[in-house]
Amino acid sequence: MAEMARKITAALDAADSGALPKAAAGQDRPELQTAIQEIVDSGFAGVQLRVHDARGEWVGSAGVRELGETAKPPTNGHFRVASITKTFTATLVLQLVADGKIGLDSPVADDLPEFGLDRRITVRMLLQHTSGLFNFTGEYYPDGTVVPGIPWQGQEWVDNRFKTYRPQELVELALSKPARFEPGTDWSYSNTNYVLARLLVEKVTGRSFPEEMQRRILRPLGLSGTVVPEASPEIPEPHAHGYYTYQDAAQWKTVDITRMNPSWVSTGGDMISTTRDLHLFISGLMGGKLLPAPLLAEMCEPHPTPLPTMGYGLGVFVQDMGPNRGTLITHNGGFAGWAALMYSTPDGGKTLTASLTTGDAALEFAEWAAAFQKAQQRLVDEVFRGGQAGSDDEAEPAR
Repeated sequence: MAEMARKITAALDAADSGALPKAAAGQDRPELQTAIQEIVDSGFAGVQLRVHDARGEWVGSAGVRELGETAKPPTNGHFRVASITKTFTATLVLQLVADGKIGLDSPVADDLPEFGLDRRITVRMLLQHTSGLFNFTGEYYPDGTVVPGIPWQGQEWVDNRFKTYRPQELVELALSKPARFEPGTDWSYSNTNYVLARLLVEKVTGRSFPEEMQRRILRPLGLSGTVVPEASPEIPEPHAHGYYTYQDAAQWKTVDITRMNPSWVSTGGDMISTTRDLHLFISGLMGGKLLPAPLLAEMCEPHPTPLPTMGYGLGVFVQDMGPNRGTLITHNGGFAGWAALMYSTPDGGKTLTASLTTGDAALEFAEWAAAFQKAQQRLVDEVFRGGQAGSDDEAEPAR
């Protein structure tokens, strides 16, 4: 029975990926299997990777699905995509711009007057992180100053990880804090921008954000494994488990946080997806299936950010690959237990989508962030640079 179950699972994985069985097993791309195994060896519990390029599709996994077990993560597994949610949200807003329902350079206050927003803040500034609005998950300044927002780590978050936050509540918290800078004068990553974008979608369409996402993006692209969970703590099967390891006083603790209420981040990073769906989404987006060409070009027009080789467009990072190597369109994400990667060439012809789950390694957030950056750089080098190491400048995990 166990062997039969194993064969059925393998067949389902192969059917989901659309790849030949040997490709799903990693036999024809040993360098990719080696890369994800090295990531696991660095301290991650598990990795799922999907690559589409001129050689076809490759799907593989490494590590374990659950601590204490031996089964590998499912290659068709669901996972929390964190800030990749922002790319979905920006695309939805830009579709409404294309329909004439939203003005890209119109004041957000025109449609959301209830918040008393600075009228200089435009829709474009929300999508590009140039509004200056306080990040409700906290602000981190170059001099080391931290202005806290809602709890998102430590014992306090663990104890309250099933608490429900309303999107309006998150915005109101952010607006109770001083702005980081005057609108349009600088760039700073803020989850608040994308919760306002969600509320804007709901106001101008008269429909809920999940309904509009399903109607305009998920259903047309056939993204059957993608979910807007709202306040539900559940994650569809199959899935790997995510773990949060943190220090409480002098003691390190590890908690299975696979089930949690993601309303604390809302459309800053609450969605669930699969590597297949992320591939279909980013390749479809870059291939012109979701936006008219002029708006897609604006989406991918980089605004300078603090990262030397990366700029931020409208819901995407635009990464300079170096001399004669062009650019990548990307958005990654990560928070307690989970990390997700999504990369594409500007034409959608080559993509990398991946999920990483954290285990019981005793790491501070900064150490975990560094490990995440190293892992994503390892995969980008292998897939887009032919194994040659590139720049270490990468987008940090979302907070």
